[in-house]
Amino acid sequence: MTSTKTVLIVDDSRVSRMMARQYIASLHADWIIEEAGTGEESLLKARTATPDLILMDVNMPGMGGIAAAEQLRHEFPAVPISLLTANVQTATRERANAMGIGFMEKPITEARIAQLLATLKAA
Repeated sequence: MTSTKTVLIVDDSRVSRMMARQYIASLHADWIIEEAGTGEESLLKARTATPDLILMDVNMPGMGGIAAAEQLRHEFPAVPISLLTANVQTATRERANAMGIGFMEKPITEARIAQLLATLKAA
């Protein structure tokens, strides 16, 4: 049985996507990492890539991360989704909890990514 996972990183910032990609690759070189720059693109990518984990920025142009996460949660109820945001307002955190998705504060750090991936490996 293979332990290769597919992670979808959704962020309108290319730099944020690149950093998350580097952190994940340094911990799990065999994992497949897909990227999307918008909420709309994340829906299309998820349908073709079938991710095991989705990291979702909240504030993006067009469809925001919470709206995209809601749709992804509906289409992929078993896939862990974690919001990545600098917006640490209680309402955002409560919305994530209500939707059954994770919440990680930016800036993205290797330690935060490692912690998130550890929960995925344990699943």
